Parts: sequence; C-alpha cells; structure tokens
Amino acid sequence: MVQRTAAKGVEFIRRQHRAFKVNIARNLVSKFSIGLTQQYQSIYISALGAGAVELGLVSSVGGIASTLLMVPGGWLADKYGIRKVLMSGLGIMLLSFLAFGLAQSWQMGGLAMGLFTMGFSFMMVVCPMICGNTLRSEERVTGMQLCDTVTALPRLVAPVVAAYLITSFGGMNAGGIRPLFWISAVGILVALTIGYLYLFNPIEPSKKGGSILQGFGRVFKEGTMVTRWLIYTMISTVPMYLAFYIPYYAKEIKGANPYVIGLMDSAYWASSVFLALPVGILADRYGRKKMVALLTPFYCLALVLLVVAPNDLVLILAGLLNGFFMLGAITQTAIGLELVPREMLGSWNGLNSLSRGLVNIAAPIIGGLLWASLGPEYVFYFLIATQVVKLGILWTFPSSVTRG
Repeated sequence: MVQRTAAKGVEFIRRQHRAFKVNIARNLVSKFSIGLTQQYQSIYISALGAGAVELGLVSSVGGIASTLLMVPGGWLADKYGIRKVLMSGLGIMLLSFLAFGLAQSWQMGGLAMGLFTMGFSFMMVVCPMICGNTLRSEERVTGMQLCDTVTALPRLVAPVVAAYLITSFGGMNAGGIRPLFWISAVGILVALTIGYLYLFNPIEPSKKGGSILQGFGRVFKEGTMVTRWLIYTMISTVPMYLAFYIPYYAKEIKGANPYVIGLMDSAYWASSVFLALPVGILADRYGRKKMVALLTPFYCLALVLLVVAPNDLVLILAGLLNGFFMLGAITQTAIGLELVPREMLGSWNGLNSLSRGLVNIAAPIIGGLLWASLGPEYVFYFLIATQVVKLGILWTFPSSVTRG
C-alpha cells in the first residue's frame, strides 16, 4: 500500500511543470535549514535578554517591515517574474541567519527575526503562485499537499538534529543555539544556488501591466468575494504569528528541554508527512471547506493540551496535533487561489500578504499583552477564539466556490 502510494506520488511529480519540481528540491533544502532553528528563535532571543513582551514587540516590528515588502511582492512577481522574487526572499533569509549568528543583544536578535519573517513571507507569496500556475484546478490541493508531504521530511529530522547539536554546543542558551544559525546559513545558500541555476518562470512575466494599485483594483472588480476572503485570511492566520510563543511557553512554563522542543516540532511536521496527501485527495474529492472545518478542532485541541500538559509526552502530542493547522492552511490556500483569474494571482497574493502583514503587526503585541496581564495560557485561549470565528466566516462562502 505504501509502495503503491509512493509510486503514484512520484508519477504525479514527474508529469508536472519543471518549476513545480525544482521548487520541491529547493524546499527540501531550505526547510531543513529553517527547521534547525525556527523553534529555537524565541528562546535564543530571550537568552539575549528579551522577555515575553519584548518578544511580541520584536515580532510586531518585523511584521511591519515584512508587510512593506510583501504587499508589492505578488505584483512584482507578475511584472518581473516569480524567479526574481523567490531569489530575493532566499537572499533576505540568508541575511537573517547571518544576523542571528552575529547577534549579541536581543535587539540585534530582533532585527534578525524581522529579516527572517521578511524572507519567509516572500516565499509564502511565491510558493502558491508556482502551484497556481502549474497545477490543474481539479488536482491542486493534492499537488500542494504532496509538495508539503515531500518537503516536510527534512523537518522531521532537523529539530532532533538541532537538539543534539544544542546539547553538544552547551545547552539551551545563546552560546549553545548560535552555531545552528551558521549551519542554516549554509543550507539557505545551497537553496539559493538551486533556484538560481534551475528555476525558470512557469509563466512569462507581463511587463506591460499597470501599477500595483490598478492590479489590486482588477482583483476587487473581477474576483469573487474578495473582501470577505481577506477578512477570513486575517483571522485564520493569527496562529502563524503567535506560534513563536509555543516553544517559549514549553520551556518557560512547562520546563521542556531541547529534545522535547525538538520532538514537538518533529511531531508537528509528522502530521504533514503522513496526512497531507490523504487530506489533499479528500479535499479535492469531497470539499475543501469541509476539510478545513474538520481539521480546525484538532488544532484547537493541541492548544488545550499545551496548557494542561502534565508531562513531556503530552507536550509532544500537542505538537503533533498542532500540525493540523498547517494541513488546514494549505487546503484553504487552494480555495483562495480560485477566487480570481489566474493572471491576477500575483496581485491577489499581494493583497493576501497585506492582510497577513497587518495581523503580523497586531497579533504579537496582543499576545505579549495577554501573556503579561492575564497569564501565558490566555495567548492560546485567544488563538482558539480566532479559529471559532474563522469557521463561522468560512461557512458563508458558497459551496460552488470552495468545492465543499
């Protein structure tokens, strides 16, 4: 059964556009590099002197800078090509790892975290565009989830490798975590090289297009339920910009060691490896809206388990269920891609980036205030509330649009 499924996956990838295949190869390298350090970034910055409120402030400031770049990112990809924007994102991420490695204060660590957010956000703009321009509508979720399955494999291994390295380098402190950023920088340089040498634009950029505002205007004029979707995007993606509190909470409140935090992240990505492809097939066949509604309660359960966890095993289980958020996020991305004509995907992703960017600015500040004034667990209660509201909005979309 496993062998037959793997064979089908290989065949699916083989018949896709070259850009889709190269992007998978690039993702394999960059996700391993990111997986070495992402779950330890907030811990590293706190080791440099930041508290919970400062962490929220750092993330919020990074969100401002990220938003300023993300908004025109899709339009620039339409006008000058997906490849150039992807290379820019990888270049910014390389700078972020170098800045992390050099950081001697939490302010410098905050700058590095801001650069990381900017680079990561650029790639979030480009990846859906590659899928939107290379995958057929009737198999788009399957293709996106398959890509996520394959490229999540390095993230299963990276956190455990990181835990071993941190322990070897001196423990969960600034000195023990710092060398990982240098290793990640090398990995991103390799990913940048793969993209530069082998990635070509899946569609030719249109340099005759209008201004960015004209592109946005066309989206609102010709798209379907655009305003409602942007509101939905803002609410549904709040967890992305408060996720850095999860490993911080596990260490500071639950006393988790590097291996537990690493296994929490590995369990998170295990959800993608083992469930992404079945989720994609079921979503394409039975409805994307229904699938998002089915996955969301598991994510909310993860947050409850995180708060009540009496031991390390429950923390790891919470990490596993936390991965259901990503499964739902990829599925809902496929819904959004079909709300506008294909030639407007760049401008559309720019608008979605603006929505996410506003959340990236506001959510960390709210999280920091909740942590400091009411208690750490209220950050996670707030996340659960956003997901309940999300499902209410999702259900107002007609099934004809969402295949559900």
